[in-house]
Order: sequence, then structure tokens, then C-alpha cells
Amino acid sequence: MQQRTIITIGFVVLFYGAVPAAFGSTDYVISSIVAALTIAGTAVAWALLGNLGGMVSFGHAAFFGVGAYVSALLTMNAGWPVFAAIIAGGAGASIASVAIMPALRLRGPYFALAVLAYAGIFRILATEMEGITRGAAGLLSIPRLPTILGFDLGTNIGSYYVILTIVLAAMAAYAWIRRSEIGFALLAMHETEDATRILGVPSTRLKAMMLVLSAFITGIVGAFNAHHISFLDPDYAFSGVWTVLPIVAAIFGGFRTVSGPFIGALAIYLLDQFVFKSLLPTGHQIILGAALGTMILLSPDGLVPLLGRGLGKKRHAAT
Repeated sequence: MQQRTIITIGFVVLFYGAVPAAFGSTDYVISSIVAALTIAGTAVAWALLGNLGGMVSFGHAAFFGVGAYVSALLTMNAGWPVFAAIIAGGAGASIASVAIMPALRLRGPYFALAVLAYAGIFRILATEMEGITRGAAGLLSIPRLPTILGFDLGTNIGSYYVILTIVLAAMAAYAWIRRSEIGFALLAMHETEDATRILGVPSTRLKAMMLVLSAFITGIVGAFNAHHISFLDPDYAFSGVWTVLPIVAAIFGGFRTVSGPFIGALAIYLLDQFVFKSLLPTGHQIILGAALGTMILLSPDGLVPLLGRGLGKKRHAAT
């Protein structure tokens, strides 16, 4: 426990202190890290649903887009403060997830495909409801993050602190639930859901809770992103990128660990932007796919468990 506490403190100091100090003056680098953290937040939400809820989703873009539109419209049309609107964006995504509740009766790929269909439906609604969303023309000049105590959160470095806090809060929630009685019940359901139902575990209700929480986190991340870039249209808000990259990040880093989706998002996005693009400017995603395939072959559990095994072997050899 003491070692874990030391690692956590070092992790926080690194990302709140060392990273801004090293890269805060370089807009391109810090904006790329903000983009990576945006993917990380959605990856944590996806992993929470996949690992604890036992449900693979191909439609988290739906929650991302709903959260973005709710927050943007509340600030532009109703004059809401940005942070209040971001929370409302998360709540809006949670409400939208209720529409997906009937799909909880489905299992495996059937649930994943059902959620994918819902994401397409939300994109079509955002396009057709021009009176509210301005349709394909999109929303321009969305209010940026505010200035608090003289610190402009609308800058790249300010946005970095905001999205980092959101992601770390999501990771803390993931870790707490996994260690709770609810987490143990959810993990037990993976082995045999029918047996846990006989023992009185409300499996459908618990899965619904994970879906709502996962949607809430994703909606907040989407809302943040809308205020960070100050622009929104249906094709961007509900893009498959917000589904595919978080899945790749979570699997690459290790979605059964709390830190895996975070590390995976930083690794795949920053490597893609700063290394793979320079090696292969056109079609650099091929290298990313090859890296993911290699990771799955070497360590199906992901990067974080692989690093953990490596450190364990070094300690064993030292003793």
C-alpha cells in the first residue's frame, strides 16, 4: 500500500508539475497532449464499462457527441457558466444512455452493434435538428473555458490542467468502484451471470449503473472538448474516432487496469503524432495497427501488465 501511494504521488507530481514545466511553452506539444488526454478520458470510461460492466461498446461516440452538444448549446443559448454546462453535458449523456437500456438484454457482439447503431441515430438527429443544432453548418464560437483567479483556462496549458483533472477523477472513480462490493459483484458476473442472479445479485441494474456512469464520464470529456476547440458539427462530434481510438488505447494499455487506458492513450496518440507520422506521413495508421497487433501478441493484457511483469522479474533477480 505504501509503494502504491508513493507511485500515485509521483504520478500526480509528474503530470501536474513536470509535464507543464517541460512542454508548457510549446503550443503544438501541449495541445497534442491535451488531445491524447481527451482520448484517455473516453478510454477510461470505455474500460470501466468493458471491465466492470462486461459490455463491449462500439458507440461511445454517441455519449461524447451528446455531452458536447448539450454543453455548447447551454452556454450559447441559455448563458450557462462553462463548468456548469460541462457537468450538464455529462448528465445529458447519461440520460441519452437510458435509450440504450433495452440493449442490455443483448450479450457480446450483439450489444456492441446495438450501441453502434444508436451512435448513428444520434448523429442523424444532430444533423436534422437544424433549428437547435444548426445541422451540418455546425456551432461556431462556442465559449471557451473561463479565467479563474487570473489563470486563463482557455489556453492550451489551462485546458491541459482541466482535462487532466477530469481524467484522474474518472480513474479514481474506476478504482473505487472496482474495490467496492459492487465491483466484486460485477466481476463475479463475468464468470457466470446466471449463478450470481440466483444469489440475489441484481445484474441488470448493476450493468445499467456502469452504462450510465460510463456515459457520464464520456459526456463530460466531450463537453470539455467542445469548449476547448470552440467548434462543433455532427460529423466531428459523433465521429467514429471517439469510439475507435479509445478502444485501441484501452486495449493497448490494458483495460483491466486503472492506469492502462491512460498510459495507452498517451502512448498510441503521441507516438502516432511525433514518431509514426514522420516515418510514414501517409498511411501512418498502418504502423499504429502493427504496434497494437504486436502488443496483443506479446501481452494480451496490455502494456501496463507487461511493464509490471518486467519490474517483477527485475526485483526477483535482485533478490
